[in-house]
Amino acid sequence: MRNDNPIWSLVDERAAEFTGLADRVFDTPELAYGEKESCAAHTEMLRQQGFRVTENIAGIPTAVMGEAGKGGPVIAILGEYDALPGLSQQPGLAEPKQIADHGFGHGCGHNLLGAAALSAATAVKDWLEAEGIDGTVRYYGCPAEEGGAAKTYMVRDGFFDDVDIAITWHPASFNAVDDMRSLANTRIDFTFHGKAAHAAGAPELGRSALDSVELMNVGVNYMREHMPDLARVHYAYLDAGGIGPNVVQAKATIRQLIRSPDLGGLSSLVERVRKIAEGAALMTETKVTSRVFSAVSNLIENRPLSEAMQAEFNALGPVPFDESDIAFATDIRKTMTREDIADTFFRLSMKPDYDKAMCDFIAPLDRPFMGGMGSTDVGDVSWAVPTVQARVATCAIGTALHSWQQTAQGKMPAAHKGMLHAAKVMAATARAALRDPALIAEAKSAHEAFLAETPYLCPIPPETTPPIPEEERPEAA
Repeated sequence: MRNDNPIWSLVDERAAEFTGLADRVFDTPELAYGEKESCAAHTEMLRQQGFRVTENIAGIPTAVMGEAGKGGPVIAILGEYDALPGLSQQPGLAEPKQIADHGFGHGCGHNLLGAAALSAATAVKDWLEAEGIDGTVRYYGCPAEEGGAAKTYMVRDGFFDDVDIAITWHPASFNAVDDMRSLANTRIDFTFHGKAAHAAGAPELGRSALDSVELMNVGVNYMREHMPDLARVHYAYLDAGGIGPNVVQAKATIRQLIRSPDLGGLSSLVERVRKIAEGAALMTETKVTSRVFSAVSNLIENRPLSEAMQAEFNALGPVPFDESDIAFATDIRKTMTREDIADTFFRLSMKPDYDKAMCDFIAPLDRPFMGGMGSTDVGDVSWAVPTVQARVATCAIGTALHSWQQTAQGKMPAAHKGMLHAAKVMAATARAALRDPALIAEAKSAHEAFLAETPYLCPIPPETTPPIPEEERPEAA
């Protein structure tokens, strides 16, 4: 690893502060839109580092923005800090062991994600001050990436309108500039309204909302045969109508999560799912209402920014893991299958190396797509402004996101090393853009050319508000 980029040392100077931030967020895992302590920790750090702070972004109590510098260009660095249900796990232990009754845990590494992004933003702030040049850096503290689509609301409400480029990262078991492929999705709650009746004494008087939900699922299941290969539909029962089988259920709600490789395909698929819901209501003589819970767009690659980040990543080199990091990763690997391990290499279009416990290389930018995608609200930011994202190794090769193994590694030295490495990659990419106006111009030109062919339409309706829990709303305080 070279040491000739001054912004890397600015990350190192505050390493202890930001690894401490990551660990504090790990210790207080909170779900989407309920990240009060995590947001407070990031807000406190922003103030300590001298950022100008704006709270309640887009009307979301757990969203915050810190800004430093003056004039343009404006560089946004995106952070997250929400956890997941069911993934409480003792850190540093290579076997599953829950540590909290509520079951929340950072099984996607967002404790690291937010801390590294804020570390990068701080390094860029310090570099701008030292150089005495114009430019503004913003840290966006973004809640509810896990299904809540907070960034989509931020984009819809104009909080990226004056941003020139956006930079982010995600913890991974490998090192690469992200290929910026993801699925657009929407979560829609379908509520069926029927009529209660005695299930034995007068069943003919009842109209079952639960039957409607089940028939809707049957219809969606038959639709799966006739969807594009990469499209997906999942579901969860939010209200199954109650626990009394002797009462015809008068109300039931199901959440359908609909995914497609692009916004156009998503819109078409949503209409088909809505028709199935209407058909189920018709069959059962019930009524159906629906509410969009959240929605996100697919990611858009910006080639000039991807090439710039790849150059900075290559200059920095892979994460410098040591023997103790590899030893713990080896223990974690014993809990995995060969298929788990191979999955990492398949994502990089490489032959699996089953003996390699931690990633010691940087994947090339141009690699064949091997399939398998999730969704992220970074997608909507990428439609609003040119965006680039890194994937940086923080855990053993083969570690699945949304797993107890990911949580177990979230406070380990390897995770801290990967986190600080990500901060350096992002800060260096921001520095390269601030030093080279042509890079930003090229990124904007590529972005505008894409939008000219495919205009952006926010997937969240204008009347829909963020699904903030009632107890977290400002008026409830």
